[in-house]
Order: sequence, then structure tokens, then C-alpha cells
Amino acid sequence: MTQKQTATAMNGDADATMNGGGDADRALPFQVDALEVRGRVVSLGPAIDAILARHDYPDPVKVLLGEACVMAALLATSLKDVSRFILQAQTDGPVSMLVADIRLPGQMRATASCDAAAVTALAQAGTADAAALLGKGTLAMTIEQGHGGQRYQGFVPLDHESLEEAAHTYFRQSEQIPTRIRMAVSEMFDRDEDGKARHQWRAGGIIGQFMPEAGDRIRHRDLPAGDTPEDGPEDLQGADFEADDDAWVEAAALIETVEDHELTDPAISPERLLFRLFHERGVRVFKPVRLEDHCTCSRARIEKVLDQMDAVEIADAAIDGEIEVRCEFCGLRYHFDPDALPGATDGDEKHGLSQDGSLTNL
Repeated sequence: MTQKQTATAMNGDADATMNGGGDADRALPFQVDALEVRGRVVSLGPAIDAILARHDYPDPVKVLLGEACVMAALLATSLKDVSRFILQAQTDGPVSMLVADIRLPGQMRATASCDAAAVTALAQAGTADAAALLGKGTLAMTIEQGHGGQRYQGFVPLDHESLEEAAHTYFRQSEQIPTRIRMAVSEMFDRDEDGKARHQWRAGGIIGQFMPEAGDRIRHRDLPAGDTPEDGPEDLQGADFEADDDAWVEAAALIETVEDHELTDPAISPERLLFRLFHERGVRVFKPVRLEDHCTCSRARIEKVLDQMDAVEIADAAIDGEIEVRCEFCGLRYHFDPDALPGATDGDEKHGLSQDGSLTNL
């Protein structure tokens, strides 16, 4: 984060943004100069509730999809000159696919594919954690630059682990940036003004990265640090972790103290969380990036795809005299007249379609 926006220093003085609440659906960049750490806190309320509520997935799948949205937001909002960021997991587990798609600056959409019966069985057995749901597979991160720019992809294997663990592996092995991520998704239950029960999904996350000006402060340790607790984070114990600098050890340990409710409770704003973590060192926050539930599907986009179909494909796609296309992200259904598509006319000559639509002279 080389932010050029105006930074706000957070200290013990009254900070109006810390008096509970804080608006949801945003990514808040921060910087701790004393520890040479930069990062973001993502808070999702109405946006993630809308995304998850429109899909009829079992709750464990909604939690996973919510985590994918948080991770995508944490990573996408840190990038420059990027128009789109896609996080996609493909696995052999009951949740075979997760996709979180963000078009910058902050339009989010997401979808998943799952074996609902298998997920429900795991949930009933009390074993529906991320490792069991995802199994083995690949987590891909795709970055698209705007206006016909280049497309970049990064991959990390999934082997019965959480998205959080996979992210740590990616940054440790591929980017070689000391990184700590925490994410959480939960359902909030309360009552409305009439006393009726209601609930909504909320999600949040925090990422901190060690980015010292002196590059030699990021180094591979030959042996684990002697004062690392045996029950501490696994990658703080491993001999291949990339930084044992005191500043990073302190920052990573602080981020590890973040509890799930601190990331999802609407009464705990990102500013308040950052103050709790780093007030002794001093923390600055920058202009937040607004996030929203927004699907980019459109009739015009789908027509461009359908216009490429030939008569055979059109005939196969048509049911009861129309073609229906459903967006897997938002669920919106589009209906088209197959006879009005360019390929339907061309196809009569190319593929020998008779008047009743049967195939001849292939």
C-alpha cells in the first residue's frame, strides 16, 4: 500500500469513527509505521447478506463463500491499475467450486457449486469444516488489468485446508511476503422494531503484511526462533518462514489475537479494531474502498455469446420455443427467441435445418 490519500492517525483522543458501528461494506487500508506493516480491514454487512441470501446453499457452504468474498476483497483492494480480481477454488470435495469476482473499485459477486446432500451429512456429523468441504484442489487468483491489459494468474494447491491457510501458503511461497490473515463469517440474530426475529449474514477480515524499507530484514531463518511458542501459528514455527524480525513477530502475534466476533460484530468498527491492536505503536488509516453487491451480467453481454452459436447449438439450447439463460451469480433469468438469433438463419444453410427444425444434410 503506497497510499497517496490523506491518512488519519489514530490515538487516544476522541475519534468519532470509533464510537461503535461504523458503516459496513468497505475495505479500510492501514499502516503501522513503527512495525513497517501495511494492511486492510474488510467489513461486509448488507453486501454479503444479499450475496449469500439469494443462494440456496447449506449454511457451511455460505460460510465458505463468505470467506472467499472477504479474501477477494482483502487482496483486490490492495492492487493498483487493476479492473478485475477473481478468486476461484476448484476441488474434489463436496464444495467443488467457489468463485468470488470483484470488479474494481468494489463491485462484488460470488457463486458456488456443491453436493448439498454430502454437505448436509457432514454438518449433521459435526465435521463440516473447510478441510472436509474443500478436500484437494487448486485455489487460483486472477488479475485483469483494465482496457485490454494483461491477465495474470497465481495458483496454490488446496490439500484439506482452509482458505486462510491456503492464503498464508501462497504469500509465503509465491510472493515471499510475510503475511497474516484472519477471516470470519457469521449469522447475526436480533429483532426488528416490531419484535419479529430476523437475521443477516456478516463477514470480515484483516490482512497485515511486513514491508520494511530494508529488504534484508525479510530473510529466511535457519532455525525456528527459540522464543516461538510450541502452540503458536504453524508457519511461525517452521524453519522455512521468511521473517523473524522482531517487528513482524510482534505484528503477526497481535493479528493472531483477533477473534471472530471482532470481525463480524457491527458494534466493532474497523477503526476500533485497529486501535485495539496497534494503539501502543500508532496506526494510520486511509480512505476506505466502498464494496457493494453488484452483478455485471446483462442482456447485451449474453446476446454477444448467443450470437456466436450456430443453428445446431441454438436448437439444442432451446426449450419450448425459447432459450433461457440464468446467471449463476445473481440468479437473474434472461429469455431469448431462438429464431431471432443470427445463427438460426445462417444455420439453415450451414447445417441443413428443415422447416420443422430437424437436422438434414450434416
